[in-house]
Parts: sequence; structure tokens; C-alpha cells
Amino acid sequence: MSATVLAPPPPASPSAPPPRRRGAVVSVARWSARHRWIAVVLWIAFVVGAVVLGGAVGTKELTVQDQATGASGPADIALDDADFGELPTESVLVQAADGGTIDPADPAITTLATELAALPGTADVQGPLPSANGTSALFQVALEEGTGTDEQKEATAAEASADLAEVVAAQTAANPDVRIEQAGDVTLEQAVDQIYEDDLRNAEIMSVPVSLTILVVAFGALIAAGIPVLLALSSVAVAMGLSALASYVVPSSEVLASVILLVGMAVGVDYSLFYVRREREERLAGRGTRDAIEVAAATSGRAVVVSGITVVVAMAGMFLAGEATFASLAVGTILVVSVAVLGSVTVLPALLSILGRWVDRPRIPLLWRLQSRDGQSRFWPAVLRPVLARPAVALGLGVALLGGLALPAFGMNLANPGIDDLPRSEAAFQTYDRIVAAYPSQGMGHTVAVWSTDGAPLDRTTVDDAVAELGELTAADADFATAQIAPVAEYDAQGDVARIEVAVTGGGESDQAVASLTTLREDVLPATLGELPGVDTAVTGMTAWDQDFRQLLAERMPIVIGFVLLLTIVVLVMAFRSLTVALTAAALNLLSVGAAYGLLVLVFQNQWAEGLLGFQSNGAVVAWLPLFLFVILFGLSMDYHVFVVSRIREAVQEGMPTKAAVAHGITRSAGVVTSAAAVMVAVFAIFATLSPLDFKQLGVGLAAAILIDATLVRAVLLPSAMALLGEHNWWMPRWMNKLPALGH
Repeated sequence: MSATVLAPPPPASPSAPPPRRRGAVVSVARWSARHRWIAVVLWIAFVVGAVVLGGAVGTKELTVQDQATGASGPADIALDDADFGELPTESVLVQAADGGTIDPADPAITTLATELAALPGTADVQGPLPSANGTSALFQVALEEGTGTDEQKEATAAEASADLAEVVAAQTAANPDVRIEQAGDVTLEQAVDQIYEDDLRNAEIMSVPVSLTILVVAFGALIAAGIPVLLALSSVAVAMGLSALASYVVPSSEVLASVILLVGMAVGVDYSLFYVRREREERLAGRGTRDAIEVAAATSGRAVVVSGITVVVAMAGMFLAGEATFASLAVGTILVVSVAVLGSVTVLPALLSILGRWVDRPRIPLLWRLQSRDGQSRFWPAVLRPVLARPAVALGLGVALLGGLALPAFGMNLANPGIDDLPRSEAAFQTYDRIVAAYPSQGMGHTVAVWSTDGAPLDRTTVDDAVAELGELTAADADFATAQIAPVAEYDAQGDVARIEVAVTGGGESDQAVASLTTLREDVLPATLGELPGVDTAVTGMTAWDQDFRQLLAERMPIVIGFVLLLTIVVLVMAFRSLTVALTAAALNLLSVGAAYGLLVLVFQNQWAEGLLGFQSNGAVVAWLPLFLFVILFGLSMDYHVFVVSRIREAVQEGMPTKAAVAHGITRSAGVVTSAAAVMVAVFAIFATLSPLDFKQLGVGLAAAILIDATLVRAVLLPSAMALLGEHNWWMPRWMNKLPALGH
């Protein structure tokens, strides 16, 4: 295959006037700087309009049918469409305070039964059901949920649950020899919501001051530090509003707001930081404000656009995952990245034009004196000297280190966290644990759905006989917990859908649960309900959904990776006119993502870090995390790569030899990249302190990967690889020259 090598042009004459910079990014920046107040007003109107409009239309949330996945999907859809007339249920557990046996006829229990039945919000009370060992008695209390919208029904049920809690508290105080506790649909959901709300509120509160503190240290001036945070927050606000509008096309996930905040603060600060630092550097070199803005637009602004496009391409890979939550996250992250890019190349030049040299005010005396005036790093040149002196050794050692970190990823176990993985600080979870211990059938299990294929009512006698046979088969299997309570078919109001609960002996992720699911799907159902004419059956529940989700990821992950790699390479080729640069970037990003995977396995599949990070290991990585981390990390790590390589390419085009250009580009960009990485790592590390296991793993994975990328990859692997490649860094097949240029 024929190829061309991009040779560096001869250096321009020092006496020649600077050429007029061209390109869309520069043109937009030039207009924004000249019409600065119009640009600022337009941006404010854009932010306010998006927030107001998003709040006015509301958000369309994902439904059960949207999230139906794999073999459990048909069961989820059938059960969601059915009307079983079921009400939210709370369990009331009564146990002796000393742990001994308890008599269901005890006056404390009979009085409690009377009080529960007398509650105005109680629809039905069943029990007391004694436990097998006689140490517990259990009431099942169905709560009224009223009529109206789902929110109104939830409010009615919550009020009934609160009344129930008052009765429980009063009876506990009146009977000190017994322990009376409550847990169920309402209280457990409230406990989960409280944990997530408290943690996310803390993350939101902490992310802004932490980011601002790092930027104050980086700039030594308050205004310069505040601009990136302000732009990032406005980008997040706009993306929140626009995501509400987009939810009517792609329904929104409940975690979308958190992901928009996480990604928006990271890229919003990064993009603004790149731009502000370059404009500041050019002013310190003697340029006027307008000229400095144009240089920043032609260099950092172009890098921001290219980086944003690569991030958007990576995020778009989630659309290929074939799952509604990933599609929602793709929309949200694409919106916030796009808005951050837009703000960086439009309103940011206007702000810099308005502020001029006031951007470096007010100065923090000590921090300002520590600032480098020439844009050079004081630390990274010392690191680069041995790397560039022996690039082959440095590259080999770096690859070996990252490869070693990535090795544990080959032993990665996947699981979706459940109620067992949440912190037990909430009383409802502690009560739930005691209920499951005393009544195994109250824990996790499988739900079998049976529905008529033609919409006609089911033959209940035939179905009940098949369910009885199913109960006999499962009762003989130790993986099922049906000895106490045999499976029974519940029919919906139309009579065309039935639901059968089949309990298991272990938790939702236990070996028994997985083995029983396989037995149920492959052996028991085909031999019982599966033989009935005119009906369909399927198994759902936490274990079934988890297994189906993992199978979906196993099928789609290669497609997502291939899509992201291919399009990222194409974007980088269009931006840098070099296939070598694109392939090098892809390879280095894959190494850093693999190392992040390995660290997740080392930290979370083992127990050594439990005390350090405050979690209890379930021996697995959250099932959705590998795919999400891949697209996020592949996109975010391109920020630094594009910015650094842009600076190197700029030096090459000015006539520097490649090795000198590598040293120049990395040292000149080291300060801004280090500051940007510090902000990203700090924000992500905040999520590592949250209680939910999925957020904790997400924070650790992102923080570790960005730290690796901004240090080892940028200071060792990238310069050593480019030094070894020399002029071949700019190799480009002739046929690729037909691709349009990007970012000009």
C-alpha cells in the first residue's frame, strides 16, 4: 500500500507577520470576542431556556417494558400489563428480645394483630406466621394505595406505612420483652432512595469546592479558577434540561442526572481549562487579548472540538448495547459533552475578551508566585529526559506495568448489586435480613409468568395442576426453598395471566439461585407449565434478569468496542492526518482501560480494600460497569491525548524534529493536563466514597484510569512510542487523504 509521510514545513521567518488564522473554530471565537456581550447574553438565554423548558415538560422515565431484557423480558412485559390488584405490603416481625422461642398466642402478638387490623390505611393483615424454629412471628400487612396517579398512590401508601410504623413503635415500647420491627415494599424503597439521595447530594456539594480549590492552586487567581467551574455547571444545567426533552424519544434512567453531573464537571472543566491556559500563556508571551484568544481558538479550541467529537463517538457506542438504560446514558453524556464544547468555543472567548487581563485577578499571593510564567513544567522535563534517552526501554517497562495491572481483568466476575450489597446502616435493611433468616421463602426467588397466547382466560384447573407438579419437582431439589410454602398460581383480574413465586435457598447471586434458574428454565418448566397448550411461560426475577443482562453484555460488548475503536480512529485520522497517531491513541487507551479493569478486580473482588473504602465485597464487579467504563474512559482519555498530540503536531509544523517536538509538546502542556487530571480524579474519587457499590466502583475505576492516563501513559508511553516512530508518526495511506479535515 502506498503511503505519504508528512514532513514538517520549514520554520517561518521571524520577521514575517503572523498569518491570519482560519477555520470555523477561529471564526466563531473571533465573532464572540468582538460581540462579547451579545455572546454572553445568548449563552445565558440558552441556559435559562433549556432549564425552564426541561422543567416545564418534565421527564419521561424508563418503564418496565423499556427495560425488558433477554429471556426474562416477555415475563416482565406480561406481568407489567397484568392487573393483579396487588397492594404494597409491609412485613412486621416479632421476636423475643432474648432470642428465645415465642408463642403466637402471646398477648403482645394478639394485641399487635388487633392494632394492625384497625389501622385506616390497612387493606389486609395475614398472620402471625410462626417461623420453623419457633423464634419468630410474621405479619404481612397490605396497605391501601388509593387512586390517582402513580405518585399519588405512592404518597398514600407512604402515609399508611408511617401510621403502621407508629403502631410498631408503640407496641415495642409497651412490650420490652419482644422486638417488633417493620420492613417491606415502602420502607425498603424509602431506605434505598435515602441512601442514594444523601450520597449524591454530598457528591454534588463536594464536587464544586474541590474542583475550584484545585483550579485556584493551578491558576493562582480566583477569576481564572472560577471560569471553568462556571462553564461546567452551566453545561450540566443545559444538559439536564435538554435531557428532559430527549426523554420523550429515549426515556430517561433514574441515574442519568448523576452521570450528567459526573461527566459534565469533568469535561466542562477540562475544556475550559485548556482554552483559558492557552489564552493566558499567549498573553504572557506578549500578545494582546484578541490575538491571544485567536491563537487559543486555533490551537486549544481546535483540540477541544476534536476531543469532544471523539468523546461523543465513544458515548454513541452505548446505543449498540441493546439496552434502554445504556441508550439513556448515551443521550445524556452526548448532550453534556456537546454543550461543554459549544460553551468552550462560543461564550468562553467572549468572557475572556470582557475580562482581559482581569482574568488573573484577584491573585492569591503565595500561589501566584509559584506559577510558571513561561508555560513550562518544572517536573515533567526531568521525567521525560530518561524516557526520550531510552524510549524502547521506557515503552517496554510501561507496557509491562499496564499489562500486569490488566491481567486480573481476565478473572473478572460480574454481578448486579442488590439489596444485600447496600450498607446495613438503615434499620429497614437490618429487619429485612432478620426476616430472610427466619423465613427463607421471604428472600430472593424466581417469578414464573404464565399467559394466554390468544388473550383468552387461562384454564385455572389445568394451570393449578401443573403448578402443583412444579412444586413437587422443586421441593425435591435442595436449591429451592419451597418446603415451607408450596408455589401457588396468582391470577390477574382478566384471568389471562398467572404469576408463581418460586423461592430459592440462597441470595439472588448465589450459586444455588443460578443453578435453580437453570433447572427451572431447562427442566422443570418444560415438563410442567410448558406442556400446556395455548400458553407461554417465562422466568423473571433478580437472578433471571441478572443472568440475561450479562448474556446481553457478552454478546454486545465486542460490537460496542469495535464501533468505538473504528470511529475513534477515523476521527483522529481526520483531525491529525495520520493513521499512526490514531492507532497509537487507540492502543494506549485500550491499555489504560484494561489496567482500570484489573484494578477494579483487585479492589472489589477481594476483601483487602473493604475497610479502606467502606464496603463489603460480593466477589464481583457491577455487571453494567465494564461496558460503561469502556466508552466513558475511551472518550475522556482522548481529552489529554488530543491536547498533547495537538501541541506536538503544532511544534512539528513549526519545524521542530519529532523528538524535540515531543519533549516540547508534553512539557508545554504538562501543567494544564496535570491540573485537568487532578480535577477529574478528585471528582471521580468523591463518587468512590459513596455507599452504593455501583457508584463506588464507578468512582474508583474512573479515577484510577484517568490517573494512569495522565501520568504513565502521557509521560512515558506516549513520548517513548512517538520517539521510536519518529517521522513515521505522521504516516498516512494515500487513500485516506480523501477524508475531510476535522476541526479547521
